[in-house]
Amino acid sequence: MTHSTSTSATSSAGSAPYVPEVGKCDDQDFAAAGPGRRRSPLRRVRDWLSAVVFTVPALVLFGMLVLVPMGYAIYVSFFNWGGFGSPSDSVGLNNYTRLFKDPVFLGDLGRGALLIGFSILVQLPFALAMAVLLNQKLRGRAVYRMLFFAPYILSEVITGVLFSMIFAPGEGLADKVLDKLGLGGLGGDWFAGQHSVLPTLFIVMTWKYFGFHMMLYLAGLQGIPAELQEAARIDGAGTWQRFWHITLPLLAPTLRISAFLSVVYSIQLFDLVWVITTGGPDHASETMAISMVQYGFKRYQMGYASALSVVMFLISLVFALAYQRFVLRRDTEGAITTMRGKR
Repeated sequence: MTHSTSTSATSSAGSAPYVPEVGKCDDQDFAAAGPGRRRSPLRRVRDWLSAVVFTVPALVLFGMLVLVPMGYAIYVSFFNWGGFGSPSDSVGLNNYTRLFKDPVFLGDLGRGALLIGFSILVQLPFALAMAVLLNQKLRGRAVYRMLFFAPYILSEVITGVLFSMIFAPGEGLADKVLDKLGLGGLGGDWFAGQHSVLPTLFIVMTWKYFGFHMMLYLAGLQGIPAELQEAARIDGAGTWQRFWHITLPLLAPTLRISAFLSVVYSIQLFDLVWVITTGGPDHASETMAISMVQYGFKRYQMGYASALSVVMFLISLVFALAYQRFVLRRDTEGAITTMRGKR
């Protein structure tokens, strides 16, 4: 061990610390260079037990609150069951075949698709425009951000009650403002008309949720390097060219996430519509979730309502899997490639 002796000699003389030569490393050097590299069996068992202790409670809760109710709903959907006692009258796939012949359910699908179209074509572009505006250096932009995001914090029940009073026919704030402006003929039924209830509901939904999407877009915009915008400006690119060729491509992953959340929410929309219209008038604002509650808890057709819930779950699942397969994976791979390129 000649080099160990020389090490102590040089260290006592006050010179630089000894660095072992490549290929010549004793036990002391290995312990100093890589402490903890070799985990003992006891350490591995302890790590495994820790993982089990922290994972099992979450899995038990997930199974009790998600998997068991889901499995029971699938089981009940094959019965003609009113919700009392145990299911006994098996009808096979009759509830599902009845579902796709039901004009109410088919109308729910159409209204859901219409709300999804409104959200993607109107609500999200509006939120993006506000995000781009508030990303500029404006006086008081923090206040504007807070005001636009504040409706999202309100519960759906409060929002529903508030707009039920605002759009009350004849006595609501909306009709009174239109009368003052000399546009009283534009007011009217609002939530009470078959043709006006869905657009009015969409106005409420936009007021409630556009602030959430706006904050998502603001976070994405602030992650775009300012050097790219400055370089494009120096090269003579105009505002629209910079937005189209720089901002939108770099913001695309955020836009896709926002669209995904908007679609899933539109499929599962319930509480806001229930508080305002309960699906009326004459099913004009009814959604799949509201139909499920109506059949299950109003008409005591739990088997049929369970079949409806299973179909609604499958629609959401197929969309989520397609999003993960064709969109999320590509965005994740792009992010990993970008991070590797920066190293």
